[in-house]
Amino acid sequence: MGKLSYDLDDKVILVTGGSRGIGLEIAKVLLEQKAKVAICGRKQEGLDKAKAELDAGENLFTIPAHIAKEDDVENLFAKTVENFGRIDVLINNVGMNIVTALVDAEPAIWQKIIDSNLTGTFLCSRKAGKIMREQKQGKIVTISSLAGTRAAPAMGIYGIAKAGIEMMTKVLALELAPFDIQVNAVAPSMVKTNFSKPFWSNSEICEQIIKTVPLSRIADPIDIVHPTLFLCSSGADFITGQTIMVDGGSSAV
Repeated sequence: MGKLSYDLDDKVILVTGGSRGIGLEIAKVLLEQKAKVAICGRKQEGLDKAKAELDAGENLFTIPAHIAKEDDVENLFAKTVENFGRIDVLINNVGMNIVTALVDAEPAIWQKIIDSNLTGTFLCSRKAGKIMREQKQGKIVTISSLAGTRAAPAMGIYGIAKAGIEMMTKVLALELAPFDIQVNAVAPSMVKTNFSKPFWSNSEICEQIIKTVPLSRIADPIDIVHPTLFLCSSGADFITGQTIMVDGGSSAV
């Protein structure tokens, strides 16, 4: 794939969970596009590693934050605005899963998965929405999942959280439309990251997964990056309240 341009020069973009996986790949391409990027993660060690890898000088700002904690979210946005002066785009990327059947799940497991995927997205989107409402412009893009629309055994809590994100996307899009703020989501199928490595690293399981994908492969992180950056760009100014499926055709079956 050739290098694409998204006209994101000097845009201030906050990527949650930007120190690894899809978030790190998003941050990398954003910086190539001359955007100013803030990334957060829970561990300083991971942020330090990402900062060294990205090597972007003043165009990159890193800050530790647990996005399911309101005080951390307030600090994250305050420090980002203090550093860059504004926030043009929020990319909600944090997510986690613990494989368990719903009927066997302890309430603490339920809460952990819901907090990471849904509550954190709510807290960050709420704060970004308030800032962008004052600016009278902005974009919010959330990384969701095919699991939000397709039920799978032992993936129930994760899927429920992602389904909630899709409805949150629609509601926020309607509420923020009068302020020229677009809110959308990108829903991948399985992506080759450490998050899903237990599945795709097992050749037998990987083969079974590929059989369900019309394009006959598992997504690479870059496959998710480009649709996400498109939704961050002016090319998506008339798109809001949508979830773009990036799943190799799986949802068409």
